[in-house]
Amino acid sequence: MSESPQRVIFVFPGQGSQYPGIGSDLHRQFASVRRLYQQASDILGYDMARLSFQDPDGHIDLTRYTQPVLLTHHMACLTAYRETADQPLQPVAAAGHSLGEYSALVTAGALGFEDALRLVARRGELMGEYGEGEMAALTVDLETARPLADKHFCGIAGLNLPDQTVVGGAGADLDALATEMAERMPKKRAIRLKTEGAFHTYYMVAAARRFRQDLEAVDFATPRIRVLSNYTGGFHQEDAASIRSRLFFQLFHPVNWIGCLQSAVDDGIDLFVEFGGGIGSGEGPAEKRPNLEGIIRKFVRRAKPRPGYLPVINLETLQSAAGSG
Repeated sequence: MSESPQRVIFVFPGQGSQYPGIGSDLHRQFASVRRLYQQASDILGYDMARLSFQDPDGHIDLTRYTQPVLLTHHMACLTAYRETADQPLQPVAAAGHSLGEYSALVTAGALGFEDALRLVARRGELMGEYGEGEMAALTVDLETARPLADKHFCGIAGLNLPDQTVVGGAGADLDALATEMAERMPKKRAIRLKTEGAFHTYYMVAAARRFRQDLEAVDFATPRIRVLSNYTGGFHQEDAASIRSRLFFQLFHPVNWIGCLQSAVDDGIDLFVEFGGGIGSGEGPAEKRPNLEGIIRKFVRRAKPRPGYLPVINLETLQSAAGSG
């Protein structure tokens, strides 16, 4: 009896996984990646390679630039992988954390690269311009985090793991929340995140209302593979109107990454492949580690059978992944 085919999902990280130098190794190695970066530059009107690799003006951490930088790197990693692997893995689904959902939609054929790039550039611009507040990751579950957030006028912004809930609010409100946590739960932490606003909370409503017009102006095709929605935690419906509305609501509702991961596991996914981004204190691409790996591995460790994980975030991981297809 032959083995059943592997069920693979391609996943893409969100903000926080950008760094100066991102993509420079792949850009040197692949003409296809150089063409992709030139295409991004032509679409947006600024030098994407210079911004990503050198960041001379310190713009890479500004949301309006971060999001196009990451989407371009996601697609660069995917392009290089498909070119390098003798038998590239074929996904049955795609998912992305926050901004990464747009890369997942490109991978599924629901969005073209040009349209996605314009959308995330506009999304980042609006989030930076109209967003207020800050964010913090709490090492507690949703049931513990919600009353604390409500009490201090903060919103739930993300459900990363059963014991990791992200909240957003005004700086002073987050300070008060952290102080109460330290008093009541000294073993738990409130880790401040570097963002330009309280993303995925009520602080983003003004940005979302304006972004709706941009979503309406873009054509969405029927996805070739299923794509997970941050807003619902389940799979997107196939019609364009539904996809648009989910992306609209995503801006000011929590990223339900727990729901996305559970939906993937329930769907029988047995391999997660992460494309793009990188975190860690090292300076260049070779010193970075994957953004979503820890979350994914921790979530699936009790699943039976336990899904595998594979990163493609730089030249080294690309070469390893290309040889394992």
